[in-house]
Amino acid sequence: MLWRISYFLLWQIAGAGLGWWQGQAWGAVVGAVLAGWLWFVWDLLRAARVLRWLRTGELAEAPVMRGVWGEATDRARRLLRRQEAQIRESQDRLQEILAALQATPNGVVLLDAQSRIEWCNQMAANHFGFDAQRDVMQSIGNLVRDPDFTAYLAAQDFGHDVVLEGRASTPSRPVRISVHLHPYGDGRTLLLSRDVTALEQAEAMRRDFVANVSHEIRTPLTVLTGFVETLQTLPLSAEERGRYLGMMAQQALRMQSVVQDLLTLSRLEGSPPPGLAEWTPVQALLQRCEDEGRALSALLTHDLPRKHTMTFPSAESLRAAGDIAGVPTELQSALSNLISNAVRYTPAGGAITVEWRRLDDGGAVFSVQDTGPGIAPEHIPRLTERFYRVDRSRSRETGGTGLGLAIVKHVLQRHGATLDIVSTLGKGSVFSVTFPASRLRGFSLPG
Repeated sequence: MLWRISYFLLWQIAGAGLGWWQGQAWGAVVGAVLAGWLWFVWDLLRAARVLRWLRTGELAEAPVMRGVWGEATDRARRLLRRQEAQIRESQDRLQEILAALQATPNGVVLLDAQSRIEWCNQMAANHFGFDAQRDVMQSIGNLVRDPDFTAYLAAQDFGHDVVLEGRASTPSRPVRISVHLHPYGDGRTLLLSRDVTALEQAEAMRRDFVANVSHEIRTPLTVLTGFVETLQTLPLSAEERGRYLGMMAQQALRMQSVVQDLLTLSRLEGSPPPGLAEWTPVQALLQRCEDEGRALSALLTHDLPRKHTMTFPSAESLRAAGDIAGVPTELQSALSNLISNAVRYTPAGGAITVEWRRLDDGGAVFSVQDTGPGIAPEHIPRLTERFYRVDRSRSRETGGTGLGLAIVKHVLQRHGATLDIVSTLGKGSVFSVTFPASRLRGFSLPG
């Protein structure tokens, strides 16, 4: 400020000196006044220049000058730079937060005080069918029209979630979405959504599993208890006693089978996949499966006039099939189970065809085709679930525990193989197992 006063006085002295040179004393007075007004106009122009720049706020257009206005300009420029840096930092943080919300596996929707969408991530868009750009500032109630959600939003009781049917839900593949609203800020609401389909299915499977295990064990236990009471209270002949004891042994064997299969499943789920150190000839493996299949067929049809027609790969083709890596007992159990199921569910006089063929990529396919009653399409995805039965009465007649295909699935998964099921009602089924090339060796063409 002192420099500014000094600068003004210099203008005054210069004007007065010029006026004295032109008109003595009165000239000095007039020169000093004119010099003061010129300085004031010049200073006003500099101020206007600074104000014009401040209105735009563009750093690149900042005027370069000295004096008080120059210092004011420099200070304003530094403040603007600091403000722009803070804005950039805030924007970067905002983008990081939005990127994190985009990466979350849950849906996130930000709603304003009127329940309009301010922002949503892609997962929420997938859950509800939103368009992240088009639906901004649209009312959530107009876009999610599920009655349960409408009631949940209107009640304003957000202490719990509500489960809705997902946008992509179909009768064959239901999708369930959990939605939870969380109030925050000044009347705003955070909507979180997550896919709980797998959780609900797992819970349903757990309930079914407990119910099925209880049923499978309770039924033979009830029979055993009844026979024990009969043996204890009634005088029976040796023949009747022997018959009752035989039935008790049959029920005990049934319980033992269930427990053994459950233990097998538990062991398979907790064991690491087998390595490639143990190799078994495919011919020997399928020969044992054939022996078991033919023996079971003979047992089931021994007193019937018509027998099964069973076709297996020739010994010559199997000699050229090479070896397979894995646990022999597990592989035999899985493949024999598929053959046994075909025998059990194919009526007498029907045909069972077993094939083994190599693929161009070095893998192989083991398939079992039968002419049984076939399986409806809605049952096929659930066949490998524990205790799942298409026809419970038929399964009990054939002596199944309901765990066979679950064991097959786990054995094949451990060996890197896949199970495919194709079936037509009234025409039969084909169960195919595809083994990867990494588990096969020594293949050669016969002849």
